[in-house]
Amino acid sequence: MPAPLSAICVYCGSSPGADPQYRAAAYATGQALAQRGIRVIYGGGNIGLMGAVADGAIAAGGEVIGVIPHHLADKELAHTGATQMLRVGTMHERKAQMSDLADGFMVLPGGIGTLEELFETLTWLQLGLHRKPVALLDIADFWQPLLTFLESMTQQRFLKPEHRDLLLVDTDLPRLLDQMAHFSAPDAMKWLDTVKTDLR
Repeated sequence: MPAPLSAICVYCGSSPGADPQYRAAAYATGQALAQRGIRVIYGGGNIGLMGAVADGAIAAGGEVIGVIPHHLADKELAHTGATQMLRVGTMHERKAQMSDLADGFMVLPGGIGTLEELFETLTWLQLGLHRKPVALLDIADFWQPLLTFLESMTQQRFLKPEHRDLLLVDTDLPRLLDQMAHFSAPDAMKWLDTVKTDLR
């Protein structure tokens, strides 16, 4: 049985992006999580899409936990309206703390940092280091180039189809949240046992 989603970590950009749809969707994501009684775990910032997610959740009466390194908090980037703001020493500590606090991960548009968080979290799922859902909310086709690249990686046999399919993707937020709620992680050891066979 899938574990209940009481807290979702949201990865997204510290920039609002070029399209107003990004910020609107980030705000709506925070609202929707709060309305479902899901705690928001995020990077703690008050700017860009990060700030919009927190603002949406706070406006809907939700619980918001930010995790931010000291060097960013000291630049006055920490959201003052968050329910709780956890300060950590490094970016590695930040990611580990966010992962530990969350039952799943949702990724909105963002830059290099967002991609790094996505792929590290997805790799951990592939290796069985966690069994939590990882999902992309595809706003205004933002993720389509990445999905095309993942398909190319699959065709070139650098990515197994079953590992590509670990990543949940949808354009509709309620539908994506439902997918996350029903996600069951496969047994990572089964495919690890076949790696040597595949390399022959």
